[in-house]
Amino acid sequence: MRYWLMKSEPDDCSIDDLAAMPGQTVAWYGVRNYQARNFMMRQMRPGDRLFFYHSSCPQPGIAGIAEVASSAYPDETQFDPASRFYDPKATREQPRWFNVDVKFVAKTRLVGLPELREHAALENMRVLAKGNRLSITPVDPDEWTYIVEQLLERKTDEF
Repeated sequence: MRYWLMKSEPDDCSIDDLAAMPGQTVAWYGVRNYQARNFMMRQMRPGDRLFFYHSSCPQPGIAGIAEVASSAYPDETQFDPASRFYDPKATREQPRWFNVDVKFVAKTRLVGLPELREHAALENMRVLAKGNRLSITPVDPDEWTYIVEQLLERKTDEF
């Protein structure tokens, strides 16, 4: 199993929105960065766990736990001229952008960037790297365990 941090703007899809969706599942659409896309296509597998991270908001941070619920498949928004994610170079025969489905596991207390930065055990976490703007980043298993057990005060096997 791998671990991830996936950023979502809560105005678009918050952890509460995810919990309220049919099947508590959403397609993780709109990723337009090749490295993030490649994480979904080449490394993510159903059952992988992720921190659901609220971004571009007054209080960014980890807001919940979710899991990867599907293998990667073409992102439909790339084909829709009315979508802000439309890509005129993408075709159904050669899609450029992919997404995975993400399923709700649990809402957590908000663990913000300042709190994450306070912990030496998390100093190499990619979301904390200067200039990091990726919407999807891998999380080291030790970082996952530390956050779950020390900051969320839960047993790792709960998530």
